[in-house]
Amino acid sequence: MNIYDVPAGERIKDVHFTEDTLSVDLWDGRTITAPIVWYPRLLHATPQQRENWQIAGAGFGIHWPDVDEDLSAEGLLRGAPAPGVDALAAMPK
Repeated sequence: MNIYDVPAGERIKDVHFTEDTLSVDLWDGRTITAPIVWYPRLLHATPQQRENWQIAGAGFGIHWPDVDEDLSAEGLLRGAPAPGVDALAAMPK
C-alpha cells in the first residue's frame, strides 16, 4: 500500500498521551487510542520526549526524533503494536 491508497481523512492531526495511552486524532474526526505498552520506546520516554513529535509521511505518520520511533495511521487503525510486542501479554492484568 502506498500513501495514494490511504483516504485523505486518515491523515494525522494531533497526538496526545495519558499515563497509559497514546491517542491520535485524524482529520476525519476519528481518534485512535492505543495502550502505551504497545510501543516500548514511547513507554520508556520522558513526557518531554513524547511531546516532541512530528507529522511524517505526508501526514500519514508520526515521528518522535528523541526516541527514534515512527508510527503510521494505517498501523494504528489496524491495532498493530510495535514489532515484537505481544499485544495481549503487554496489557496490564
